[in-house]
Amino acid sequence: MQQAGGSETQVTWEDQQNINKFGRLNNRLHELEDEIKIAKEANENFEDASNELILTDEEVVRFQIGEVFGHLAKDEVEARIEKMQETTAKHLEKLQDEKESVVAEMAELKKILYGKFKESINLEED
Repeated sequence: MQQAGGSETQVTWEDQQNINKFGRLNNRLHELEDEIKIAKEANENFEDASNELILTDEEVVRFQIGEVFGHLAKDEVEARIEKMQETTAKHLEKLQDEKESVVAEMAELKKILYGKFKESINLEED
């Protein structure tokens, strides 16, 4: 690699490992962002279903299990939706914690790599 002054910076095995790790972390960050979006949408859907359930007058409602609809008591459906919301909320929190960890690790790698390679390396997404 060439630096701005014309001197060449050697890429060591460790540098290459850091660059590869940064790339893997960047891919994981994008996966996490997609998973977080899906989890948020699922949580919103559960909230909507819960609100609709509150508005209904029927004691027995249809509830989708897999690809099949079954008739269940309204109370049981409320309990299932609440449990699904809790599960999704915990999963969402776990994903957000992992995302924070990945972002912090990427920032550390950026400092190391930009410290050595200066303008010769671009780790920003455009």
